[in-house]
Amino acid sequence: MKQRLSELAGGAGIALLLGLLTGLFQAAAPLPSEFDLVILHGRIVDGTGNPWYEGDLGIRGGQIAEIGHFSVGRGTRVIDAKGLIVAPGFIDVHTHVEGGIETRPTADNFLQMGVTSVITGNCGASMLPLGAWFSKLEKAGISVNVGSLVGHNTVRHEGMNGDFDRLPSSEEMDRMKAAMRQAMLDGAVGFSTGLEYVPGAYAKTSEIVELAKISGQYGGLYATHMRNEDATVEQSIQESLEVGEKADCPVEISHFKISSRKRWGASAITTRLIEEARSRGQQVTVDQYLYTAGSTGIDILFPSWVFNGGEERIREQVNDPATHQRMVQEMIQKARRGGFNDFSFATVSSYQANPAFNGRNISDITQMVRHKRGLQEEAEQAIDILLGGGASMVLHKMSDEDVERIFKKPFTMIASDSGVIDPDSPDVPHPRGFGNNARVLGVYVRERKLVSLPEAIRKMTSLPAQTFSLWNRGVLRPGMAADLVIFDERTVADRATYQQPKRPPTGIEYVLVNGQVVIDRGKHTGARPGRILKGAGASPASQAR
Repeated sequence: MKQRLSELAGGAGIALLLGLLTGLFQAAAPLPSEFDLVILHGRIVDGTGNPWYEGDLGIRGGQIAEIGHFSVGRGTRVIDAKGLIVAPGFIDVHTHVEGGIETRPTADNFLQMGVTSVITGNCGASMLPLGAWFSKLEKAGISVNVGSLVGHNTVRHEGMNGDFDRLPSSEEMDRMKAAMRQAMLDGAVGFSTGLEYVPGAYAKTSEIVELAKISGQYGGLYATHMRNEDATVEQSIQESLEVGEKADCPVEISHFKISSRKRWGASAITTRLIEEARSRGQQVTVDQYLYTAGSTGIDILFPSWVFNGGEERIREQVNDPATHQRMVQEMIQKARRGGFNDFSFATVSSYQANPAFNGRNISDITQMVRHKRGLQEEAEQAIDILLGGGASMVLHKMSDEDVERIFKKPFTMIASDSGVIDPDSPDVPHPRGFGNNARVLGVYVRERKLVSLPEAIRKMTSLPAQTFSLWNRGVLRPGMAADLVIFDERTVADRATYQQPKRPPTGIEYVLVNGQVVIDRGKHTGARPGRILKGAGASPASQAR
């Protein structure tokens, strides 16, 4: 009996030992990580304008899952951000990525600046049908999030027949409204105008109000490139405010500036107009790039009537001696109204017909080609460039004083007014496409100390998200989309210049889009986790796509 008990006890002991060993092996086996990514020891600037605090972030499933203090082992990957700023990804509210993001879906120049989301369709020009374009981007895959406005000029081209220098017929207006509604149902975040450009230049305020009403009905805003940014900028602001008030929708004024040497200092007046509107209860914001030069097509040097009728009509007007002379005289008058005695303020950034012009101003090109200078000859040279296919331009027309005054206002957002840039092309574009956000942090925060670092980040994150109703972005909070930028506030700096505009900034170490690392130690990983950002009025079918 004793022997039998001993055998049983021995068997039980072995079984117990085996159970303990099994438990130990199971405990030693690696457990699945709690987070896809953990960011440790960062100085968190959360996007609200609050001061920084030290903390860790856990990211899971494309979202911020937790903020606190935790261990290395909780993440599949760990980024040690000690000594670095961790902020929401920057939202660029004024871009023109159409035509570029399709061929360069990695959007390197934006991401290298810390930009994780862009709003396109600005200045009255957008893609239509918008839903089809969104589907194309989603199918191809993109590295940056994209939202779009619906452009007035595009809608006017779609809705009107023939001559644009007139009121639309009731049938044409109905077509324009139908196009607007469809774009909003497809997910547009608002309605944009480009009132210095044809055909929008011919639209009356009442037409714009009627279309802006549709944007407001679907939860969108009204974003405008105003009719004038120099001699009559005050009247243009008043028109913008009138549209917003009558259409009952928020107003966003694009690339807010004083684009005339004669009007330098007038930002004291224009910013006060915005402040007064806001004090009356009207929702108004503005955006700007932090440079004293703008960029657009060579069309801006001409009177708007030149472009009513298309390319064939332009050539007819140039070949008619009387009309040709009128064109030249009005170009000269336009330059002089801006305070310029020649066209040296206008530099060609991209001219396919002769890339040797790229990076040279109109005065120098005229001297090179015609061996002469002066407004008359320079206007003629600009006409030749227009007939040669047109050109993109960089225009040096603003003052530091105005740029700084506008930047300091709490309702001002940061925007590049850039597109997706091919770094290998012969173009010499505006440096804002590679440097804008880094320039804010390096020059206007660290060097000039115009605003605090948290305030500058607010202008690039939560303020844009609030303005465009991107409610799951722009702030670092659990449950928000994991769009982040991690940078060194001591070294972040723009390196792009007017002479060498395609140089990426320094100091931006990591950029995450929807939880995936897209910029890793300053280099693009090739990842394409970007999404389409759709407006509140998008139809259920559109949201499901």
